[in-house]
Amino acid sequence: MFNIVLVEPQIPPNTGNIGRMCVNIGATLHLVEPLGFDISDRAIKRAGLDYWKELNLKVWKNLSEFLENNPIEKMHFATTKTDRIYWDQSYEIGDYFLFGSETKGLPEDLLKSNLEKCITIPMGEKGRSLNLATSVGIVAYEALRQNYSLTCFNKITIDFKS
Repeated sequence: MFNIVLVEPQIPPNTGNIGRMCVNIGATLHLVEPLGFDISDRAIKRAGLDYWKELNLKVWKNLSEFLENNPIEKMHFATTKTDRIYWDQSYEIGDYFLFGSETKGLPEDLLKSNLEKCITIPMGEKGRSLNLATSVGIVAYEALRQNYSLTCFNKITIDFKS
């Protein structure tokens, strides 16, 4: 499946919500330290509800360790500093989607050395960024859309009530 990578995340509920989404789509969540919180923190568990125990989680000591142990050619770097729209890119099973911390984003040198792999979510002129959990969900579900039909998710139920 896919790999969601959070580099130095700072806000526990964002990470908890992203973990919950990862469980629902079968993605692995990679957390790159330092983290702005303890991953056993109640806030993460509350945001992830009972999903946290089902999460395929990998924790890395730092960005260098993560980059040395994973294929750079499979990575996509989310940033506001590119004009490559996320839906114009092709994604494959096993790809990694890297997102920076809520306050700093991804390191500029990493982005500059991987310009062709940078993606962005378009925003109106008054906005400068989206919530981290929202951004991860947008990109992850586009990758899912490109690679799977909804019939592979046997628990999808849509109930329209008036």
